[in-house]
Amino acid sequence: MSLMVPSPADAARRSGLRRMRVVALALLGFAAVVFLATLRLDHDGVWGYVNTAAEAAMVGALADWFAVTALFRHPLGLPVPHTAIIPRRKNEIGRNLQEFVTENFLTEEIARERLAAARVGQRVGAWLGVPGHRRRVRTEVVRVARAGLGRMSDDEVRALVADFLVPRLVREPVAPIAGTLLEGIVDEQTHHGLVDLGLEQLREWLADNPGTYAAVLGERAPWWSPPWVDEKVIGWTYQQVLAWLRDIHDDPRHPARQAFDDLLRRLAADLQTDPEVMSRAEALKERLLTHPQVPETALGLWQSFRAALTAAMDDEGSYFHTRGDELLEHLGRHLVEDEVWRGRLEARLGEAVSFFVNTYGSELAEVISVTVDRWDGKEAAERIELHVGRDLQFIRINGTIVGALAGIGIHALAQVAG
Repeated sequence: MSLMVPSPADAARRSGLRRMRVVALALLGFAAVVFLATLRLDHDGVWGYVNTAAEAAMVGALADWFAVTALFRHPLGLPVPHTAIIPRRKNEIGRNLQEFVTENFLTEEIARERLAAARVGQRVGAWLGVPGHRRRVRTEVVRVARAGLGRMSDDEVRALVADFLVPRLVREPVAPIAGTLLEGIVDEQTHHGLVDLGLEQLREWLADNPGTYAAVLGERAPWWSPPWVDEKVIGWTYQQVLAWLRDIHDDPRHPARQAFDDLLRRLAADLQTDPEVMSRAEALKERLLTHPQVPETALGLWQSFRAALTAAMDDEGSYFHTRGDELLEHLGRHLVEDEVWRGRLEARLGEAVSFFVNTYGSELAEVISVTVDRWDGKEAAERIELHVGRDLQFIRINGTIVGALAGIGIHALAQVAG
């Protein structure tokens, strides 16, 4: 079975090759006719030049016909040595072409040079500046996302969670990882924002629900305590709790904050070094993950996410499209106006291209030799001739003309020498 698929342009190439062959053959025939017609004329005058030019033209035409034909097949079907070069040596040609491409094209220097000349950042930024182009990007993202979401069934998600994710997480120790992560969070104080948010929300809830606070503490008051005493105590503690939460929120060095940070540091250290704490953490993790409801909960979350995302993608006025257009516009404006930001992006692209070329360049070029090895020799020669044969016919035409001029020059020298 042929591995080379004809293209619609092959008919035009075949017609052009046939036409140039006719032209080259016509010149050879014309030279032969002129040579025979002037063979018995007086060669001392102009006819000598004409006859010699025609003779040399035939020699040049035949020599170049032999050279061009020998690339693709045996001339006249005769197994002349060093002919039919492409069918016989296609594998070696493929390997040489692979080495040539690897050494001269797939290099880090050339890749970086071409990337810099392409001005990718500037061109992408200008392209994203057009609303229609941004709409096209969003359309393609929606198309790919919808196709991906549609290919994942509920059964596949449930099986992925139950058969792959949960068993893998159960086997993987998380205590050291959690301890290291918690230690980094405390050292960099990235949890302070979350603590502030929690304190603020708790204080607002207490301020909005004094009755709930009073009811909870009232249930725990001694039975013998007079109601008016309970009200005084509850009211005083309520104000103290609100003031205490406000002080913690406003004072980054509050003792309660320091105590909380110390607790997190001890927990982080114990998760990494204390066998008992590590064992308890792993047991808690396993108990949570092996609960029968985990796959169903994960499936429910996935279904909710998929439904919300699908609805947002279908509505062009949704936050998904609006925010996506804003982000793309912001990206395009930065690429055009911010030279530093654009330079950083192109530097990262250069590093990525360099890594790809250095790591996979030789494997990419190997596609050439592997593909050529799979070709049939005769068919490969025919297809290559179809692509370059028309231009090679100019060699035959030029050989005819140059041969004629050389013949005139040689005859002139002979006349001078004689």
